[in-house]
Amino acid sequence: MHSMDELGDRIATNLRKGVLEFCVLALLAEQEMYGLELADTLVQRGLTASEGSLYPLLARMRHADLVTTRWDTPDRGRPRRYYAITTTGREHLATFGPIWRTIRAGVDDLVEHP
Repeated sequence: MHSMDELGDRIATNLRKGVLEFCVLALLAEQEMYGLELADTLVQRGLTASEGSLYPLLARMRHADLVTTRWDTPDRGRPRRYYAITTTGREHLATFGPIWRTIRAGVDDLVEHP
């Protein structure tokens, strides 16, 4: 038997996994970002637990042509890989929005009025 904390963690992890790609696309639709900047933003919003799960996702998204990358070296510091959304990524995000709203509304209705 799982404790309530363990169950809550498992539920949150599963939900995050299902929407993380689209959260990344939504952030990149606003502006390009480097990896750690993306990770920090997602952690702050409670959408991922760590940056460790983000980099494999970004690699898959790059191979699927959802994002592109470029390297930039700030005046002081290490080179950073910046991610930007592609046209295909924008199409995926546009498709996701209405589907998410429908699912969210259905789940909210069931949870609030079983």
